[in-house]
Amino acid sequence: MASHFADRLCEAVQAKKTSLIVGLDPVYSRLPAAITSHRQMNDEFDAAAAVDAIFDFCTQTMRIVAPMVPAIKINIAFFEKYLWEGLETYYALINEANDLGLEIIGDIKRGDVGHTAEVYASAHLQNPELAGLEDTLAPDAITVNGYPGLEGIEPFAQMADSQGKGVFVLVRTSNASAAALQDFTDAQGQALYEKMAEIVNEIANQPGRVGSCGYSNIGMVVGGTAPDVTAALRTKYDKIWFLVPGYGSQGATAADCLRFCKPDGTGALINASRAIIYAYERPKYRDQFGDDWKKCIEQAVIDAKVELAMAMQTKL
Repeated sequence: MASHFADRLCEAVQAKKTSLIVGLDPVYSRLPAAITSHRQMNDEFDAAAAVDAIFDFCTQTMRIVAPMVPAIKINIAFFEKYLWEGLETYYALINEANDLGLEIIGDIKRGDVGHTAEVYASAHLQNPELAGLEDTLAPDAITVNGYPGLEGIEPFAQMADSQGKGVFVLVRTSNASAAALQDFTDAQGQALYEKMAEIVNEIANQPGRVGSCGYSNIGMVVGGTAPDVTAALRTKYDKIWFLVPGYGSQGATAADCLRFCKPDGTGALINASRAIIYAYERPKYRDQFGDDWKKCIEQAVIDAKVELAMAMQTKL
C-alpha cells in the first residue's frame, strides 16, 4: 500500500471503480428499529445505550459499504454530543474502518492560530504515542477550517506529511447560506473562496507534498451544490483532491459533483451521507426490501455508483 495519502486515494478509487464515499452522520432517533429495540440499546437518553446503538449501526454500515467504496467520512460532531463516551466510539470506529481497508476521513473542521492548530493537528492526525493509547488510530485525513489563514493550515499540513496522511481545507461549502460570505468579492472581483483556494494550493504544492500520482496530500472541500460558481477550480488546480459534499440529500446531482473528477475518475471524493445511511427510510428501498435495512443501504450504494458512472460516461 502506498505511504502517500494522495497515492492511496488514487489506488482506492481505481480499485473500487468509483469516486463515491459514504459519510457517517448517525442520529439515534433515525436508527433502524432492529437496533434501537434491543434491550441494551433502547434508551436514547442513556449515553451508554445510545453510543452502543450508534456503534453497532455504524459498524454494520461500514461492513456493507467497504467492498464498494474507497473511503468513509466520519463526522465527529455526531459523537461529541455524547462527550467522552462518544469520542471513544469515534476512535473505535476508526479502528474498525482501518480493519476493513477503508481510507478514513475525520470530518472535524478544526481551525485556529498557529500554536493552537499544532495541538489540534497532533490530536486529530497523529497516531498516539502515549502509553495506554498504542492501539488507537487517528484518521487518514481530516477536514479543517482555514479561516485563520496560512499559519492556521500549515501545522495540519506538516503533521499530515509526517504521518503519511491528508488534509482537506474548507474552500466552498455546500450549505445554502455559504454564498453570502464565501462568494463575497474584493475590489478586484476575486471571491473569498477563490482566495482561500489560492492559499490552499500554495500549501499543497510545497516540496514533498505531491505524490507519484500527481496529487497533493492537501486538498479542498468544495460542495457540489454550486456548480456555476466553482466549475473552474478543477482546471485551475490540477494537483488537488476535492472532497465534494452535497450529493443526494442536499440536492447536488451526479453531474454537479463529477466536474471535479478527471477523465480517469480520480481527483474527487463525492460524499453521500444521509441518502445512503438512511436509505431504509425511503419508499424506493423500503418497498423493495421491507425491514431489511442492510439491503436498503447496500442497494443505495449500488444505485449511487451506477448513477455516478453513467454521469461520468456522459461527461466523457
